[in-house]
Amino acid sequence: MSPDLLFWLSLALKMAVTAGFVIVAAMVAERAGPAIGALVATLPIAAGPAYFFLALDFDANFISQSAIGSIAAHGATAVFSLAYVLLAQRFGIAVSVPGAVAVWFAVAYWLRGMEWTFLTVAAANLALFAVCIPLTARFRHVAMPPIVRKWYDVPLRAAMVACLVAAVVGLSGRVGPTVTGLLAVYPIVMTSLMLIFQSRVGGPATAALIANTMWGLVGFSACLFTVHLATVPFGVAAGLVLSLAVSVGWNLMLWTLRGRAPFRTRPR
Repeated sequence: MSPDLLFWLSLALKMAVTAGFVIVAAMVAERAGPAIGALVATLPIAAGPAYFFLALDFDANFISQSAIGSIAAHGATAVFSLAYVLLAQRFGIAVSVPGAVAVWFAVAYWLRGMEWTFLTVAAANLALFAVCIPLTARFRHVAMPPIVRKWYDVPLRAAMVACLVAAVVGLSGRVGPTVTGLLAVYPIVMTSLMLIFQSRVGGPATAALIANTMWGLVGFSACLFTVHLATVPFGVAAGLVLSLAVSVGWNLMLWTLRGRAPFRTRPR
């Protein structure tokens, strides 16, 4: 079998596995209700498979350094979420989603151009969330109207995440660990939620869903911190499993605190 054919077959398999994972996660979220759904959306549904497949081709140092790029880019997700929450109050989907996406790429590109150590990038990441979480707090408490799900919701989400994996895996050998890490954490799942929900329940309700994910996204930051710190001393497999455990553990903690105001969606 030619190397090119082997590459494309391998890539197709990786995309199919990732799509299947997203479909299962989406089904769990939909059946468990909106509170669990917001927490599931902040698990490493897209970045997890992307890092798993990178680990098959690259060593622990590459994975660890990729996490530095991911931590920087994930800080842009805080600004992305804030931008969408603000835009969705006044504008339709044609402005809100592209506007938020443009903000993410602008901030991620700016952050990518800096020289980071783990301490500086972690501090910048947490500082962005410390600013953005209070700014989105007053938009969390909007009643979610009944949602009529369409047959293409889950396939659309799965296809978008599969394309992200294709981009990360296909470009990783050409662009280096920093850009690879940046691409791996583009908020594709949240983007798909915006596209699917805003057309049906409106901007404020969708913005409330995104605003309620902010604390879960902090857990994803902790997940990325673990990838960087754990993969070299403990090995790639152990480091990735540990990072997943950190993300799940953080969201379980949020779930136990669901009765408190920051994590509960109430009618205004």
